Amino acid sequence: MTARQLSFDLPVRPAMGRADFFVSPANAEAVAMIEAWQGWPARKLLLLGPRAAGKTHLAHVWAELAGARIVPAATLATADIPGLATGPVAVEDAAGVAGDPAAEAALQHLHNLVLAEGGALLLTSDSPPASWPLELPDLASRMQGTPAVTLRAPDDALLQAVMTKLLADRQLHPTPETIPYLTRRIDRSFEAAHRIVAALDARALATGRPITRALAAEVLDKPAG
Repeated sequence: MTARQLSFDLPVRPAMGRADFFVSPANAEAVAMIEAWQGWPARKLLLLGPRAAGKTHLAHVWAELAGARIVPAATLATADIPGLATGPVAVEDAAGVAGDPAAEAALQHLHNLVLAEGGALLLTSDSPPASWPLELPDLASRMQGTPAVTLRAPDDALLQAVMTKLLADRQLHPTPETIPYLTRRIDRSFEAAHRIVAALDARALATGRPITRALAAEVLDKPAG
């Protein structure tokens, strides 16, 4: 594959399967809870973690395991709640309903119907429910009473795996030394991994060069030594 081939502006197609999710001490508990979903005592779970931590990926893994539908919280106010509640449901960015009376009412209705029908409910959020400015006391109580598991900040192995996957999603293939080089130099966060991969993709596209340590150093504006 030539450098010119690497510079094609190809679409990003995130791989969302279980085999594409790298397990490390930072996320092992969350993965175990998702895989053991049929044993959730309350038949519901809140998946917490910083942005880009893998909550959406795990929601898709769970949806495949449970035969669930995934719905963004922002669309709940106009969603067919009785239709959704006929099976397991994953609600992404659940904190987003806070302050919207229609959305809060829809989430409360969905929560009650899913559990009443014997289904399971997965919710994702960047922050715990105690910090959501919910106006419905009953919804606040239900959310705060939901068992939670947290995706923690990435360790080196997970950070390397995340960057490798993000590059693969963009159909980019770095030289072997590039990812370890970046791991030692970027902020230890998922958002930093996403930012650097986007920047590498843009630089490779603009210059027609492959993803190497030298290119990474230019993007970081640091020496490549």
